[in-house]
Amino acid sequence: MVLSADVPVTSVCPCSKAISDRGAHNQRGHITIDVKPAEHPTDLWFDELIGIAEAAASSPVYALLKRPDERHVTMAGYDNPVFVEDMVRNVAQVLAASGRIRLYRVRAVNDESIHNHQAYAAVSWTAPTGRA
Repeated sequence: MVLSADVPVTSVCPCSKAISDRGAHNQRGHITIDVKPAEHPTDLWFDELIGIAEAAASSPVYALLKRPDERHVTMAGYDNPVFVEDMVRNVAQVLAASGRIRLYRVRAVNDESIHNHQAYAAVSWTAPTGRA
């Protein structure tokens, strides 16, 4: 059994933040996590994978925000700029440290806001034979 979660996120571009006098551009994206538990399928939950993905991005995506909440989310994202490569690395580090996973694949895709392309990164890992 493979457990999969596709989580919408936002990210703030670190390069844009570094060169801008007035902010940085943001991207909407998705982090997709596929995991195979090491033993019991109930060792992992969708909510856990969603939380890991949201923590790896600049900010989660919210269905509804009031203006003060929108300010907080915007500022928190600006304080945590990440590339797609950072997001997959952040997720992979958490998954690898858990000890409950036989294999994983993590993908991040950003719909760029000022470029005419998507940014993409992926990483996968399988436990060595005999480990899990």
